[in-house]
Amino acid sequence: MTISIHNLSTLRHYFCNERIFICFNGPISRSLIGEIGLALKNHIESIQTSQTAAIDVFSVYVEMSQNIRHYMSTRQYNEEDASATVVIAATDESHYSVSAGNVIERADGNKLLERIQKLASLDKIELKALYKQQLRQPRKEDSVTGAGLGLIQISRIASRPLEATLDLLDDGRAFFTIRAII
Repeated sequence: MTISIHNLSTLRHYFCNERIFICFNGPISRSLIGEIGLALKNHIESIQTSQTAAIDVFSVYVEMSQNIRHYMSTRQYNEEDASATVVIAATDESHYSVSAGNVIERADGNKLLERIQKLASLDKIELKALYKQQLRQPRKEDSVTGAGLGLIQISRIASRPLEATLDLLDDGRAFFTIRAII
């Protein structure tokens, strides 16, 4: 199925109304993460955003995208299921929304939601302490992931608590979505 010219116009209108400046849906690779990241960085710098905000939005986008890519590489999903949806938008003159989503095993999604809810209940001082504590934890030899620092760091960067949803799919999996306001 292809999108009609009128549907594309409607989509563009929606993007403008929602202040979306980058949207991606499909298989995600290391090189694609880099290319979108470069476009994101250039766009944010071109609209006179503070250097700190530009770096924070870029960092959150990269962390979310790499987490999805890593998760997909540990699963044997087909191309459609091994894709991501990433949306970056301006929420107002000084804040940005970075959202990312992907298909995930339901049990993994439930654990992730619990973790995000726990992080959302912490203030900035508690997040900093948790980050330092996690940083000191020894990494397991057979571990294929980091110590979970990325999610904590996103929580520290975000201007308000992270939001996440888990939409159940018919095949027993779910579509996980996370959003950070920077």
